[in-house]
Amino acid sequence: MKILLINGSPHANGCTFTALEEVRKTLETESIETEMIHIGHKDIRGCTACYSCKKNGHCIFDDSVNDVAKTFESADGIVIGSPVYFAGIAGTLKSFLDRLFMSTSFDKRMKVGAAVVSARRGGNSATFDIINKYFTMTQMPVVTSQYWNQVHGGTPEDVKKDTEGLQTMRVLARNIAFLVKGIKLAKEQYGLPTAEQRIYTNFAEGK
Repeated sequence: MKILLINGSPHANGCTFTALEEVRKTLETESIETEMIHIGHKDIRGCTACYSCKKNGHCIFDDSVNDVAKTFESADGIVIGSPVYFAGIAGTLKSFLDRLFMSTSFDKRMKVGAAVVSARRGGNSATFDIINKYFTMTQMPVVTSQYWNQVHGGTPEDVKKDTEGLQTMRVLARNIAFLVKGIKLAKEQYGLPTAEQRIYTNFAEGK
């Protein structure tokens, strides 16, 4: 079993990484393989809604999105980490996630998803909410912890002093491990839930 961790901060070893690293280390004590990918420092443009991905099976812009998509497809879940920028997720991460979830057609049902947020002071819950929406639109169970999955601090050293935040990361990791193991057993015994053909409507439609 494998969990993919995405560092959406521009800083490779900053506050967001410190939180994700606590998750990663705890997952590995639970015998869960991990891979952490840093995308926050890359030049990633936003989605243009060209829908070429629906024809080609991948995004028309050939960058980190297509590379990460392959790892995401084979993983049992994903943890997305972001700093708080103006009470929202980092811009590069937003572009990355829009295109990653838009361009990938593989079945995401029952892959677990978790958001991890880092802020000096405020904006955490709004950022947390934005990331979770990617999971809830794709039938991915959202993993919870003892509190919102967040840490506080202006530097990695500050985050390491946030003992409650780091404990929240460890609890989150153990819950992720429990869920992926349980889902694996359930899939083996029962299979995935019955899938319906997707219906698309506009709010303006009707008779």
